[in-house]
Amino acid sequence: MDKVENNLLSAIETNWFSFIVSIAVFIVLYYLARKRVGFGTRVLVGMGLGVVAGIIFQSFKFEFQSVATFGTIYVNLIRMLVIPLVFVLVLNSIASLTGINQLRTIGVKTIAWFLGTTGVASIIGLIVALLFNPGSGIQQETPEGFAAREVPTFSQVILSLVPSNPVSDAADGKVVPVLIFAIFVAVAILKVSSKNAEAVQPIRTFIQSATQVMHEVVKFVIRLTPYGVYGLIGAMTARYGWETLQELGSVIVTSYVALIVHAVLIFGGLLLLVAKVNPLRFFRKVYPMLAVAFTTRSSYATLPINLEVITKRLHVSPRIASFVAPLGSSMNFNGCGGVWPAIVAVFTAEVFNINLSVTDYVILVLVSIISSVGVAGVPGPATISTTVVLTALNLPIEGMAIVAGVESLIDMGRTAVNATGTTVTSVLVAKSEGEFDREAFNRDDDEQLELNPA
Repeated sequence: MDKVENNLLSAIETNWFSFIVSIAVFIVLYYLARKRVGFGTRVLVGMGLGVVAGIIFQSFKFEFQSVATFGTIYVNLIRMLVIPLVFVLVLNSIASLTGINQLRTIGVKTIAWFLGTTGVASIIGLIVALLFNPGSGIQQETPEGFAAREVPTFSQVILSLVPSNPVSDAADGKVVPVLIFAIFVAVAILKVSSKNAEAVQPIRTFIQSATQVMHEVVKFVIRLTPYGVYGLIGAMTARYGWETLQELGSVIVTSYVALIVHAVLIFGGLLLLVAKVNPLRFFRKVYPMLAVAFTTRSSYATLPINLEVITKRLHVSPRIASFVAPLGSSMNFNGCGGVWPAIVAVFTAEVFNINLSVTDYVILVLVSIISSVGVAGVPGPATISTTVVLTALNLPIEGMAIVAGVESLIDMGRTAVNATGTTVTSVLVAKSEGEFDREAFNRDDDEQLELNPA
């Protein structure tokens, strides 16, 4: 007991300033919520206050562990949601289909859009990197303690995707095996329903009820996002500061230019030419999702709010949204698997004075597309995808180590592009299936996301 008290006193003594600052920030954010300030605005306010607080903590050498703890608590709550949410949503989405053929059609369209846009993202990342030449003038120094991630073999990847024990996979947080198990169960429901609809009616009713309950649980956690974002951004700013940004500023600029170009030209073009909707209206409607994706740096953390945005603001049917969004959080990596590996490859070649040929560029794009499928469900998809690309091009893996210091900052933009790609895909698939309410989308009276305190 004395040891616990001593640890508590020690934590208060070393973190007192950051704790007081955090309480003040939480009061401000809660006040804004009570005044019905928009959710996305509150998230950005939390991010801004986190940046300011982080700079103060680092400048005056204050401890910031308490701030990091708040961010970790939020991330853990999000992780708590992922497995049950994915399982219930996939079950509900597929079980509501009219037959296996409809599932096959939706699945093929979704995966085709994911892979196609990832390939284009890789090309854009390559072109922008060649234009900006981010490796110019940088010395080939590897950060201390860096260890390259081991690339799983093809058989390891396949085996990791196949569920062997769904309960164990869920406990270990393995999303893809749980998703595949849910597909098996949902397909079985469809097969039984085609022969005897009454036999599966009770389980259909249970799944629908469970979906509604999970939506309420999601709202509880998502309401904490502005506070969690403050903790995450505050700790990151205090840890890295401005020196790291100055040394690798060209990499940051190159990455964000490529990500913005991809979002505006490719996503905007698909929305305008294929979905036949106004891209500006689309981006305004998905603003809350972008704020969460950018600040949390997690596709899984963005999944709950993305579902809300897709159904309530974009007016895509819940059936399409419940299928595309969970799948996208696991295998749609436009930013992590498309743009980023291409930029790191060009950067590494420049730093180590290695010439890349046109053939190498073609290999880079093809490997990026293939690896985006292979890393589905693997922790750290950006790192694995980049390792695969560098290995395929015979480039030094140490290139990743050099940019490791700024990867967290770039990851914010990568995640926003990943999540946006999933959202765009849901509109494209829904439009092709006749499950997109264009009239409701074109109205400016967006449905509220109910993310203020009750």
